[in-house]
Amino acid sequence: MTDTSFDLFARISHSRTADEVVRQIELLLLEGILRDGDRLPGERELSKRLDVSRPILREALKELENRGLLVSQHGDGTYVADIIGQVFSPAVVDLIARHQRATEDYIEYRRELEGITADLAARRATDYDRQMLTRIMEAMRAAHKGGSFDAELEADVDLHNAVGEAAHNIVLLHTLRACYRLLAQGIFFHRHLVFTSEEARGHLLAQHEAIYAAIMAGDGNAARNAAKAHMGYIAVAIREAERSGEWQRIAQLRMQKRGIAPQA
Repeated sequence: MTDTSFDLFARISHSRTADEVVRQIELLLLEGILRDGDRLPGERELSKRLDVSRPILREALKELENRGLLVSQHGDGTYVADIIGQVFSPAVVDLIARHQRATEDYIEYRRELEGITADLAARRATDYDRQMLTRIMEAMRAAHKGGSFDAELEADVDLHNAVGEAAHNIVLLHTLRACYRLLAQGIFFHRHLVFTSEEARGHLLAQHEAIYAAIMAGDGNAARNAAKAHMGYIAVAIREAERSGEWQRIAQLRMQKRGIAPQA
């Protein structure tokens, strides 16, 4: 990063102690600017950008490691640790995965959480937030038009993360990221189920457009309603996809019972 006016690691202007360095990096983590797996600049570069001595920097990085916020990989540098971690214990995750009720409760929880987040984003988004949201929406539209399922799904996740960032509430931000991690792991349902048809993908794009438009217009109520409607649609789509899959399984079993080989 060459433009120091936008440097993540701003020059320490006061006492230049290890505590000051720790505080600055902690705030970058807390605000979600530095994310899990991000690699910090090398020691020489980082000490120069922070304008602190290398011994002070080493002391600060060691303290951040002791707090579980950074991990040092010998010969490879220093990285942001997995600070989100597990929301639930492995035993609870396994329990949730075995019961449909948990998926319904998850969607209900997400519906309210996404509504609050979109509302705040509409009221608090900065010009930079809006620029990021616009870039993601452009990528989503291009992926949809080109029929690129994986790219569209990636843009979907990026948009929800960007809305969370635009809300400028650190508790919401990290709560949402924890929710998305469980979703990415397929704990509640597989996201591919929602994209079962071209029609469903069209509905999802329209819903994302509505959330985006409301945030860009600064209309908190419209953003909240659009986000909640989006999650409501996902709940219905999941139920229909799972029901269709069950019908497919039953029909296949009937064919096998009758000795009929299904066509490939």
